[in-house]
Amino acid sequence: MVAHLVRLKLTLLRNGLRRSPWQVVGLVVGAVYGLGALALVVGSMAVLSVQEPDIRGLVVVLVGSVLVLGWWVVPLVAFGLDSTIDPARFVTFGIPRRSLLTGLALSGLIGIPGVLSAGSALAMAGVWWRTPAALVVGVVCSVIGLATCVIGARATTSAASTLVASRRFREVMAGVAVLPFIVVGPILGRLSDSSAFTVRTVEQIAEVVSWTPLGAAWAVPGDVADGQWSTAAARFGIAVATLLVVVVVWDRAFAHALVNPAHEKVSTRGHGLGWFDRLPATPLGAVTARCLTYWARDPRYALAVAIVPVLAIVFYVVSPDGGLVLLIGPIAGYLMGWGISADVAYDGTAFWTHVAAPLHGTVDRLGRVLAAGSIAVPAVVVLSVGSALVTGQPEVVPALLGLSIGVLLTALGGSSVLSALVVYPVQLPGENPFQTKQGASMATVLSQFAGWLAVMVLSLPEIVLAVLAVRGGSVALGWAALVVGIVLGSVLLALGVRIGGRALDRTGPDLLRKIVAFA
Repeated sequence: MVAHLVRLKLTLLRNGLRRSPWQVVGLVVGAVYGLGALALVVGSMAVLSVQEPDIRGLVVVLVGSVLVLGWWVVPLVAFGLDSTIDPARFVTFGIPRRSLLTGLALSGLIGIPGVLSAGSALAMAGVWWRTPAALVVGVVCSVIGLATCVIGARATTSAASTLVASRRFREVMAGVAVLPFIVVGPILGRLSDSSAFTVRTVEQIAEVVSWTPLGAAWAVPGDVADGQWSTAAARFGIAVATLLVVVVVWDRAFAHALVNPAHEKVSTRGHGLGWFDRLPATPLGAVTARCLTYWARDPRYALAVAIVPVLAIVFYVVSPDGGLVLLIGPIAGYLMGWGISADVAYDGTAFWTHVAAPLHGTVDRLGRVLAAGSIAVPAVVVLSVGSALVTGQPEVVPALLGLSIGVLLTALGGSSVLSALVVYPVQLPGENPFQTKQGASMATVLSQFAGWLAVMVLSLPEIVLAVLAVRGGSVALGWAALVVGIVLGSVLLALGVRIGGRALDRTGPDLLRKIVAFA
């Protein structure tokens, strides 16, 4: 049965390649990248093998720990990445669970990630070739570490199968998956420039990790090479215990999943009408309530809000005492104000209700602005004041508020016009909010560039006043920037709502036709 499951995985992989030539191209490209990465790892380990044992142990522990962590975490955020052998498909078959678990574990090694991980594990064992005892132990521990990777991945996904089946969980994890790529680079750059980030710090990190389930298996050969047999035995015990734990967790979770297949729960309990209960029963109230619901529950809108605190953290890490932190308020104003530029496209085919109502374009524009502004204005005020206080410059608060609010109001006005003129394919509800729809690239780039340029040009008065106030330390210019930002931004917002409303009255049916064509 184990061999049959492995052959099944190979057959599914082969048939998938026959289905489309683009899948063959994707496999070839992935294989080239994988072989390149494997060659880099093997070459690095070959160079490392002639270094001192302490250096070898340090690098192997850190690389091995990252490998284990990646196997355990990536399947949770990259759901659906490999569903060729889905355990749920075996619910109706009377296969012994032990055979099924073994076959699924071995099938997990079939593919580019599995081959790359297996080659890397063996390369890390080969680092100890100059010490025969450490080499033998290294091979055994690499097998344990590789098994911990694969079985741990199955254990985490099986244990979280109920959560993964939830659309809300998938939407949240899709957003979480991109955060490390935003934060890690600036943090590492900041740490590399810090005098506190020394080789000793790395050694301490490796020492701590070597006593955890992530790095214990990879640290044992180094202890053997140093003659520390008691420490090696203790860490080997941690590695074996970790493997046993993930096996038991997978076995229990898998047994539960076979009897209770994961499915998305649908609540039958009434929750009222939400914002529709709280706002007036008028066309403007209805549009505002619907948009507030989207801002609270739709991840496509939530990204415009979630990215703001992430950027604030990144700016503070990169430049805690510099002017970069002061930019978070205006940037947040632009991002949150421009967040409604694709509102009509995000409505999808449901936009027909606005066209058929009929709903006046000005009411539509104003309702969307009120919903976005109710979230954006408090956030921009808090970030502007907070950035000034964090950098120890409370005197620049009026200037930052004027600039940030002016940019926000101008961006809301520009979005009101643009979304009434241009629609392009966007992610559908429930899809990954980071994916790009085919045919959207050129329209997206042109509209975003035009919007950014327009907002910058129209916001020049408050930009100039705010820059002069901050650099010159002029409180009077700061208050002037606040007045100009609020007044000019309000005028531009009113014009944007009026112009966008008239444009929507004219272009509404044509926009709906394009949206239906996209679907």
